[in-house]
Amino acid sequence: MRILKEETIAIVIDVQEKLLPHIHDNERILNNSVILLEGLKVLDVPLLVSEQYRKGLGPTVEEIQHSFPSFQPMEKMTFSCCDDQDIMSILKEKGRKNVILLGIETHVCVLQTVLDLIENGFQPVVIEDCTSSRKPSDKEIAIKRMRQEGAIVSSYESILFELARVSGTETFKSISRLVK
Repeated sequence: MRILKEETIAIVIDVQEKLLPHIHDNERILNNSVILLEGLKVLDVPLLVSEQYRKGLGPTVEEIQHSFPSFQPMEKMTFSCCDDQDIMSILKEKGRKNVILLGIETHVCVLQTVLDLIENGFQPVVIEDCTSSRKPSDKEIAIKRMRQEGAIVSSYESILFELARVSGTETFKSISRLVK
């Protein structure tokens, strides 16, 4: 199944100041996520960002905030983004079937969001090199389960070029510069 940009939206899940330092391989995950978000902006893919219990986990890290044209995080108290009425309202309103997911933690909020997206008729696209957990084994198990449940698992570079579709355009050139 080809993922088309016109049918796609993205959610950054809980990349917050007090949580990120405890995440395995956090610098690489953050760097990859910023590249992905910059590419999604070039492609005009709508972007959402969730924050889990901001009072306890702090705000979204600045590097992610700067990737948003107008940063408007959606605070949630639920693990799954789909259990938050505001987030689900936006997903339904946008009417895009593919939901690109990146963020933390893979085995908690990302996994539960994947399961609920599938149940609600969406196709989750998990960007493996833009997600992580505190323990690598938790991430590994969660990615396996997501695949078993029907999620598509990809990398940030692969999804950006899939969404771009053709070479030789200004969009392609912009994405190529980002991933180098």
